[in-house]
Amino acid sequence: MTEASNFIWYELMTPDPAGAARFYGAVVGWTIATDRDPAAGDMDYRMIGRSDGGNAGGVLALNADMLAGGARPFWIGYLHVADVDAAIKAIEADGGSVQMPAMDIPVGRIAMVTDPQGAPFYIMDPVPPEGGGESDVFSVTEAQRIRWNELSTSDPDAAIAFYTGHFGWGQEGEMDMGEMGAYRFIQRGDIGLGAVMPLMPGMPASMWSFYIGVDDIDRAYAAVTANGGKIITEPMEIPGGEFAMNGIDPQGASFGLVGPRK
Repeated sequence: MTEASNFIWYELMTPDPAGAARFYGAVVGWTIATDRDPAAGDMDYRMIGRSDGGNAGGVLALNADMLAGGARPFWIGYLHVADVDAAIKAIEADGGSVQMPAMDIPVGRIAMVTDPQGAPFYIMDPVPPEGGGESDVFSVTEAQRIRWNELSTSDPDAAIAFYTGHFGWGQEGEMDMGEMGAYRFIQRGDIGLGAVMPLMPGMPASMWSFYIGVDDIDRAYAAVTANGGKIITEPMEIPGGEFAMNGIDPQGASFGLVGPRK
């Protein structure tokens, strides 16, 4: 692999896109489209718009059949790969699994897979956008973008070996969480992507969590409960002086927030 993979898209799966639009509009400042994207065909798929005119990701409406099949509200990330089919073979050979076979959509080729510990994510070979340029849905500094990607896993050592081996990431540095184990940082080149940590008590399965940038953590915190969400962890100061917290949206999807205290 010549270049390390990046998170190039994020997607909220929810049974209530309108409810999600109200919640994340109040908490983050996003505008989620009221109408489905025509390019998505039969699927109810809506774009998440940022205040600067860009997109932060998409919302997939979970219908009755999807819910009956076991789908649940959650956030999922897309990792860029140069060849989806080759990546599937390599992932399966290393103990991962395919949840949704490779398929072509108007914006590229995608597949949903899991790592060997069961955490789901998409892989995607996108159609290059007009004018070129990289996806900007992930940023280490900007509000209304995902700013941190956190993997909670049943086997941190194996997970780190998997992602560094298949996606070209680095792993340098860690923070001691005492009885909870090590919080180990992962990098794409010199950019901090996020961290890998052991599964916490009560977490049923390995999964990725995503921290959304907000302009003011206290304003966002108040907006979570005022708009039907639940607080899981209170705002906690993180290296650099900003604050991070975790919550669950009104439809049941877990999320993180990170931003300054004003």
